[in-house]
Amino acid sequence: MYADASPALNRRGLVLVVALHAIVFWGLLQMKLIALPAPLAVLSVSLLAPPEVIQPQPEIVPPRPKPVQRRPTPLPQPVQLAAPVESPAPTPIAVAPTPTIQAPATPPAPVIAAPVVVPTQPRFDADYLDNPKPAYPAISRRLAEQGRVVLRVHVEADGRPAEVQLHSSSGSPRLDQSALDTVRRWKFVPARLGREPTAAWVLVPIAFTLKD
Repeated sequence: MYADASPALNRRGLVLVVALHAIVFWGLLQMKLIALPAPLAVLSVSLLAPPEVIQPQPEIVPPRPKPVQRRPTPLPQPVQLAAPVESPAPTPIAVAPTPTIQAPATPPAPVIAAPVVVPTQPRFDADYLDNPKPAYPAISRRLAEQGRVVLRVHVEADGRPAEVQLHSSSGSPRLDQSALDTVRRWKFVPARLGREPTAAWVLVPIAFTLKD
């Protein structure tokens, strides 16, 4: 029981003490023995917005230049020359024809043909040559051999027979040989080319007959 009454007494005593102090303090104020502290100046405080946090700007890195791709140098194209512009043909102007004086035609000079020089053949039948006749072989007479021999003779420019050939035979070797031996000793009139003597070939016929 005493335990329960003790806290109540303590409260009452505390309240009385506080009340006495309040009465004494009020009396002193009335008697102006205690001055109240001056009222505190009212400070007006304006709240500032927090400064903006300046974020560091990222470092601007300039882009790397792209490698320039060199294009192949184009080959020079052939220059095409413009086609020449044809100037219009001038308009022909009619001009009276000038009378043409024709000179008398000159007669053409006569063409003198060069003389054709035909070489003459060597001759063996001239009268002044006095060439002997071939001898008739006695055996050929007894055997009644006869015939005609043709000799081919090359006569030099001085009239000498340089070569004698049998061109056609009489059929008798004895008659042929007699003609060859005789003509080799003959003299001839040489062939001529214009006025100059020249060498040439000639055919010499010799006939053998039993009537001679």
